[in-house]
Amino acid sequence: MNTDHLLDPDYGFFLEEPSSQWTLAALPGIRDRVSANSKTPEMSRGEQRWTGATPGADSVRMCIYRPAPAFEDQMLPAILYLHGGGFVLGSPEMVDDYLADLAGQLRTVIVAVDYRLAPEHPFPVPLEDCYTALGWLLQQSHTLGLDRQKIVIMGHSAGGGLAAALALLVRERHQYSVAGLVMIYPMLDHRTGSAAAPSANPTTGALSWRPQANQFCWQCLQGPYAPGDEKAFLFSPALAVDLQGLPRSFTGVGGLDLFLEESVDFALKLSRSGVPSELHVYPGVPHMFDQYPGRMTDQCRNDVAIALGRMWAA
Repeated sequence: MNTDHLLDPDYGFFLEEPSSQWTLAALPGIRDRVSANSKTPEMSRGEQRWTGATPGADSVRMCIYRPAPAFEDQMLPAILYLHGGGFVLGSPEMVDDYLADLAGQLRTVIVAVDYRLAPEHPFPVPLEDCYTALGWLLQQSHTLGLDRQKIVIMGHSAGGGLAAALALLVRERHQYSVAGLVMIYPMLDHRTGSAAAPSANPTTGALSWRPQANQFCWQCLQGPYAPGDEKAFLFSPALAVDLQGLPRSFTGVGGLDLFLEESVDFALKLSRSGVPSELHVYPGVPHMFDQYPGRMTDQCRNDVAIALGRMWAA
């Protein structure tokens, strides 16, 4: 089905975006193109930190964004932020300006995690890196000036999927607690884009993020893991039957996004499990729409800011 007429005119440039074939041979070039459009750690507006005493294989890099020094004497809320990139590329610096501005706007500390990437580091390595970073954030809360009762997990795309998986892992391990979960067009279901997908929507996935790219990235994350055991929901959160015990949640997704169905289904499952859940579907926009100027971008970013405020006030 041709869905061009459904696209919001503010985002017409998506019609000119070429479609890429995602393969292991092509991945280094795709990573290079993304890196070329991102800041380096040296250029970041955040502070570089590591979970270990020194940088290394057993230490996760983080980028910390703070509000103006005027708020240094206050106990601040915090966001553990997980970047997108299909689990196979990217870094916190991809959204450096957004995170720095959000920290100032909301008077919050943001700890963005540079988790290790697939296929070199398949499941569960990226998720465990995020769990390590959450533990570090909580252990360092006094030094960082954070209110431990106001920690929210947030992510875009693959980072949104990791945020959901991390919230589930926190529930399972009973070691930490978080106040909220913010997912922007989260990557939740390893079946999406394949014949095994629970549903097929002909109006989604024709622009920006397409089925072939999605399946390639999930296969990279999966590696040798066979998602048939009782913990498969930590790999693919859409497989979770019961979401009881998760924190208050926000989900935002575009009406043309390949992830529309899985995002809506997960939000409904949260509601059925008794979790306070907020869902926004932004009409006429595909995946990654909020990385570009437009009316729906302004609306989404405003909705996220309001939702975060509610989570911290709860």
